[in-house]
Amino acid sequence: MEIIIKPVLTEQMTEMGEKLNQYGFIVNKDANKLQIKEAVEKMYGVVVTSVNTMVYMGKNKSRYTKAGLLSGRTNHYKKAVVTLKDGDKIDFYSNI
Repeated sequence: MEIIIKPVLTEQMTEMGEKLNQYGFIVNKDANKLQIKEAVEKMYGVVVTSVNTMVYMGKNKSRYTKAGLLSGRTNHYKKAVVTLKDGDKIDFYSNI
């Protein structure tokens, strides 16, 4: 089971990383906090002190096209915000 799907690279999360040493990840909906902690520590070689998780429900969306009204929904996902030990950093931009 793939635990970490992708990191969240938004302006707000970048600021949290610089000021509070917290980083966000989109994770598998079935993963628990202990699994997320182990996956981040193994993937990035850092020490995780805490993990906060949030489950987001997909929004209903609709748009008008030539074919008429199309309705759909965005995906559900789970987001984890991990806090690292002082001195540890994750550099997402190093391999670009």
